[in-house]
Amino acid sequence: MSPRLVATLIGFTAILMWSLLAVFTVWSGTVPPFQLTAISFVVGGLVGLISWIKRPGAIRVLRQPWPVWCLGVLGIFGYHAAYYFALRMAPPVEAGLVNYLWPLLIVVFSSLLPGERLRWFHAAGALLGLAGAVLVVSKGRSISIEPQYLAGYGAALFAALVWSSYSVLSRRFANVPTDIVVGFCFVAAALSALAHLMFETTVWPDTPLQWLATIGLGLGPAGGAFYVWDYGVKHGDIQVLGASAYAAPLLSTGLLILAGISDFTLIIGAAALLITCGAVLASKDMLFGSKGH
Repeated sequence: MSPRLVATLIGFTAILMWSLLAVFTVWSGTVPPFQLTAISFVVGGLVGLISWIKRPGAIRVLRQPWPVWCLGVLGIFGYHAAYYFALRMAPPVEAGLVNYLWPLLIVVFSSLLPGERLRWFHAAGALLGLAGAVLVVSKGRSISIEPQYLAGYGAALFAALVWSSYSVLSRRFANVPTDIVVGFCFVAAALSALAHLMFETTVWPDTPLQWLATIGLGLGPAGGAFYVWDYGVKHGDIQVLGASAYAAPLLSTGLLILAGISDFTLIIGAAALLITCGAVLASKDMLFGSKGH
């Protein structure tokens, strides 16, 4: 396999991890969002830090210019802060749908990168994925954008812009090793802890399952996933990753069904078809080879 394909597959494992987010969040109990995020980011930082035990020289990666730090910290912390604000200020379904513009935005923004250009099948695949995500999140019900929730919708759109911009601009710093994510996680954890102390009341997990789910968030969707996503968007096919990201809400719903938290419906089946077709279409060149423009 080519290095580009390997990096793309590594990046896709982040999408698999993000599918665990809903289940782990439910199992974590009533821990407030910023507190849960702070714990998860600390665990995520430790994941990378442990790998430095046999590579003590890796700490030198922290010596990066301020644009790298601003991009990483604002991307990881800024996205979560904006998304949590959106969920507080607008109905979760509508806020979630606006937020799920980020995979489509990645596909669009990536066309501005050197050596990349937007092809029709990238855009079509991302749009099919978006349609599938709409079905998953809305469960086929009608949705409405109400004026009193504009602040929440704006925050959700800002979150989508932050994460898509972070993902695409990371490609401009492809020479920065993924080890830098250790630093991003710890700084984001400190900011999350500060936000928790300012806006929330502390609630700790009180059962073994809740602690395992909380730690699992840091090992996977809210920690470990940042490392593989960073590597994928820097060295893989970022447009394929963007379109494929719509698999996350579908896989998440599937896990909720398996866990007995949700039920299977025809809407979910239709969404699965749309997202699968979209991912295959966006990956046309990678799967079947390019045959010219």
